[in-house]
Amino acid sequence: MERYLKETAMLDFNSEMLQDLILKRGWKRLDDERKIKSIYAFVRDEIYFGYNVSDEISAAQVLKDGYGQCNTKGTLFMALLRGVGIPCRIHGFTIDKSLQKGAMTGFVYKLAPRNVFHSWVEVWFEGTWYELEAYILDRTYLTQLQTIFKDCTGAFCGYGVAVKDFRHLVIDWDKNNTYIQSGGINQDFGVYDCPDDLLLEHHQTLSKGKAFLFRHVGRRLMNRNVNKIRKNDEQSSF
Repeated sequence: MERYLKETAMLDFNSEMLQDLILKRGWKRLDDERKIKSIYAFVRDEIYFGYNVSDEISAAQVLKDGYGQCNTKGTLFMALLRGVGIPCRIHGFTIDKSLQKGAMTGFVYKLAPRNVFHSWVEVWFEGTWYELEAYILDRTYLTQLQTIFKDCTGAFCGYGVAVKDFRHLVIDWDKNNTYIQSGGINQDFGVYDCPDDLLLEHHQTLSKGKAFLFRHVGRRLMNRNVNKIRKNDEQSSF
């Protein structure tokens, strides 16, 4: 399991910010099951769903931002797990961009590639690899989304969600897999020891012009759309 506990440039769990957080939350004093549950809940609900400047940022930067999406929240989740001795790895995919419709709108959606880079974290506990994906969307955002689409009782795709049963989401970890975007997966890149290695082989490919637009315009519009949904409960902004 040593390979799944190593620090990397992206999984910088020895950084001052992450060590202070681990100490403040008392995570090292918990048993392994409670470590996973507590860190999972923190990343899901206290790090809001939103779009960072890049997938390649470190865990410390995600924590500093206070928000993230599948890849960046996964980086923070892995770093915190490894920082308290829980082995974990990353599984890479692409998802169809239709899953992002609603978070992405207008020209941002039109310019987005059909296949959007995606990942989830797999955690080793009691001899089993658990597939954890539902840390991506915070509970506040999801609750508001369910309120807006109150008549949806079956499958749902959009606004960062792709599930078969929108009313009965499996987003809490209790020795089970959790999913929130898996219904949109269209390519599987397999598992990697760390996001650094995954991103060396697979990443979001954009032209220089589109990358510039995403960094400086597109992601801000996407974050505004996400906040419009969440603001019914909390007045937050990125």
